[in-house]
Formats: sequence, C-alpha cells, structure tokens
Amino acid sequence: MRPLFKKKIIIPIIASAFLFVGASFKDDFFEIAKQIEIFTTLFKEVNKNYVDETNPGQLMDQAIKGMLASLDPYTVYFNEQDVVKFKINNTGEYTGIGALLTRTESKLIVKEIYKNFPADKAGLKAGDAIIQIGDVVLSDFKDDASQLFKGAKNTKIDIKFIRQDKTNTTQLVLDEIEIKSVPFFAKVDEKTGYIVLSQFSKKASLETKEALEQLKREGAERIILDLRDNPGGLLNEAVNICNLFVPKNEIIVTTKSKIDKHNNVYKTTREPIDTEIPLVILVNGKSASASEIVSGALQDLDRAVVIGSRSFGKGLVQRPVDLTYGTQLKVTISRYYTPSGRCIQALDYAHKDKNGMAIKTEEKNYNAFKTRKGRTVYDGGGIQPDIELDETKTSAIANALIKNDGIFNYVTSYYYKNPGLGDKIPTFSDADYADFKQFLKEKKFSFDTETEIALKNTLAAAKKEKIDETISVEYQQLLTALQKSESNLLDKNQKEIKGLILDEIIKRYQYQEGLYQYYVKNNTEIKKAVNVLNSSSEYKAILKI
Repeated sequence: MRPLFKKKIIIPIIASAFLFVGASFKDDFFEIAKQIEIFTTLFKEVNKNYVDETNPGQLMDQAIKGMLASLDPYTVYFNEQDVVKFKINNTGEYTGIGALLTRTESKLIVKEIYKNFPADKAGLKAGDAIIQIGDVVLSDFKDDASQLFKGAKNTKIDIKFIRQDKTNTTQLVLDEIEIKSVPFFAKVDEKTGYIVLSQFSKKASLETKEALEQLKREGAERIILDLRDNPGGLLNEAVNICNLFVPKNEIIVTTKSKIDKHNNVYKTTREPIDTEIPLVILVNGKSASASEIVSGALQDLDRAVVIGSRSFGKGLVQRPVDLTYGTQLKVTISRYYTPSGRCIQALDYAHKDKNGMAIKTEEKNYNAFKTRKGRTVYDGGGIQPDIELDETKTSAIANALIKNDGIFNYVTSYYYKNPGLGDKIPTFSDADYADFKQFLKEKKFSFDTETEIALKNTLAAAKKEKIDETISVEYQQLLTALQKSESNLLDKNQKEIKGLILDEIIKRYQYQEGLYQYYVKNNTEIKKAVNVLNSSSEYKAILKI
C-alpha cells in the first residue's frame, strides 16, 4: 500500500508545477522537467531510506507549502483536509453562531458578538473562553474547531466556557446567518448620508444601492462611503459599486499578467444611480483589495474625495485552481491597476531584503500619475488620500495593544465592573487611563515590539550558551529602559489609545451598531468628511471641478 500512496502524492506536485508555468512552459520545459525529476527522485529516496518511518503525505504537504512561502502570502496550497475545512463564502449567508472567535492552544476566545444571532441569544459575551463544544474538549482537539459548529438549522450544541474565572454552560441553536455587506447606514445631518461598506460579498453592490436610494429618499444630497477596515472581496462587486456613481462603460480597474488571458479590463456595465451627488470615501491602513479598487478608481475619475490614511496596498489577484485528489491551489495570477495606471500593490515579493522580507517602495521612488482632470496622484502601494489625517494612523504602541489583546482584556474587566452602562456613552477619564496602565502592569502585559522580542531572544541565546549570568545586569538595565520607553509611549499616545478603548467599550454594551451610531456624531474622519461636503468650494477645489 505504501508505494501506491507515494505515487498518489507525487502526482499533484507535478500537476501544480505545470500550472505555475502557464504560457512560458514550453520555453522552460527542460528546466521544469529536470527539477521535477530531481524532486521525485529525492522524495522516493527519503521515504525509502530515512532511519524512521516517514509520513509521505505530511512530507509532501510541507514541501509544497515551503515552496509557495518563497512567493507571496496569498499563493496557498490546500491539501484534501484543508479543502474540506476551508470554505470561501461569498454569499453572506451560512449556518453558524454569529460571533468572531480566535483560537488559542486550548480554547476559543469570543472576540465579538453579533446582535440577535445564536451566540448572542445563548448569552455568550466577548471575552468568554470556550473550552468544550459538545463532547469535544478543545485542549484535546488540535484541528480546526470551527467544524464543531457545523450543522443544519436548529441544531443544538452544548457549550462549556469560562467567564471571569468561573466555568459556565449554555446551549447554541444554529441558524441561517446573513452577514451584511452594509451593516449600517444613516443620515449624519439633514443633507449628508453615511454608508458603511464592510465587505465585498455577492450582495455588496445591491445593499449599497439600496442604502444610497433610501438615503436619497430621506433627503440626503451628499454621501460618505466608509471603507475603513474593509479587507475586500469580489472584484465584480467593486466595479458595480463604482457604477452607482459613474456612467456605463467607464474603466474601473485593469489586471496585468505575464499570461494574456489574465490581462483584463473591467468596465461599468449598468446605468448609474447618481453621477452628480458629492461623494467622500473614507479609507485607512486596513482598507484593502476591492476597497482600494473603489477608492482608487473614483479618485482617478475625480468622482470622489478620499479622506483618511493610506490604504493597505493589496493589489495582487488570486484565482483558485482545482488539483488532483481533492486538493486545491490559490495562486496569484496578476496585479491590479487603477484607471490612471497606478499599481495598488505595496510590497514587492519578488525582491526581498536580507531578512527575507518583501521590499516596500520608498516614498522618493513613487511614480506620479494624472487623474482625468489632471490632478497628480502617486503609486507606491495602496491609495493615498486626497486629505490625509495623521490622527487616523495607528501608532506602533497602539498596534501592539490591539495585536496582543491589551485593550480587549482590559475592556473585558471593565465590562464586568460596570454592568449597568447600557446605551450610555461613558467618559473615559485620565483616572480610567491610569487604571488601564495599572492593569497592563499587573497582568505583566508584553508589547512584543521588535525591540522587545530581539532583547528576549538575546537572553534566550545567552542562557543556551550559559553566559546569561555575565550579561544579566546589562540585560535588566536594557529591559527597564525599554519598559520605561513603552510607558512613555502610552502617555504620548494617550488620546489615540483612549479612543480605541472607548470604541471597544461601546461595542461590548451596544454591539457594532452602537459604535456606528457613536461614530456618526463623534468620529474625526466623518467630521472632516462632513466639513468638506458642506464646503462646496473646498470640495470642487480638491477635485478641480
């Protein structure tokens, strides 16, 4: 049986190699055939001669994933098990629990609850640590835990979780969940409509269209389209959303590849809703892919003013390719370009630095392009706003607090100390901030900045080489200095961090909808957008209308 199994595993790598080369295969035939033969021979000899019993499937899986890791993070191989687990859902509907979860070694942490969905109805809260699903104890279950929540509508699943050091139980009842692409829209003032577009699923353009039409019926004469934190999605939905504001047959985005069939021009195909209504688009560093197509195209066509901070810069296009034996490849096939010719992609994975990191274009090397009316815009990755707001950029210390759950864990503690807040908006005072800093200190919070990680690695290496005693004093001095620096950064960036804490507090009591309601009246970017839209002369001057 073993030789047959090896044979089955070898075939997919040969098939995938043929897929990679595309139109250039004939030119490189000898080199490709040579490398496949070398790999096949090596694979056979390792499995035959290695001192211990090998797992051919596991070896091949690691070999393929290691090969792809040298390309870009979006080119990914899915083995048979991965394909079963991995479901790309573009419909916005699935059977599930209605919560955002993250996995740790032995539990699932509830990061956010969506209002009136199964997890909410079961009484789960952000900060809960799920330790058992049905009969499965998560500390003993190393596979993808999301599969434990699969089932038909009305399936009942018993849950055991820890909240504030106490073990609790509840029961989830699965339901059909519709995740909206437009989770919120409202009027900011009498004449300004605000639409949040959080993802580009199959219903994105329809939901955006419905929101736009409803706001116009309510008297909106100008629109703010919020694409902040939107990671992207379906390309055709980005084109259709642009089509709401620009005429039929406009070029929105172009894809360029070494393979002719992947070189495409995407144009609007429908009659627009409103080509005149003043429009502001909000973006930030987490606006990516389809978000950048929309903001970049409408900027290049002088159809919208873009406000915020430079977008993420994800301009690589992937397509799934089915391989043999139920495996799959998601491979980067081309790059996105805006109507003016700008490449959206920020990182160059074909050229890496001495640490193996993809190179980012320096600002001095940005190239200038012209919008339809002759405004100068630049490439360099992502979309640079017409109006950049420094306060919208996330500092390194804030990123560390978000990444390592410093803010999340503090707000969990805050929530249970203040159970009666309800729909009130709290004032997060200087005393509260001092409490936050004390919380980080008591929990021995690690910021895990690059400097901190490098310092810890130095001590680990010193211990391994048994020279740690000779540098212990110097190490402690450096660590103390670093911690003091981090404390100073907490003070320096207090306003920004306070805002992030307040956002998380509002979500705990009032869900995402409550946060959007708060933003409408208090958010810096929205206020700036309203000011620009209220000043017809400033709006027209920016767009050279």
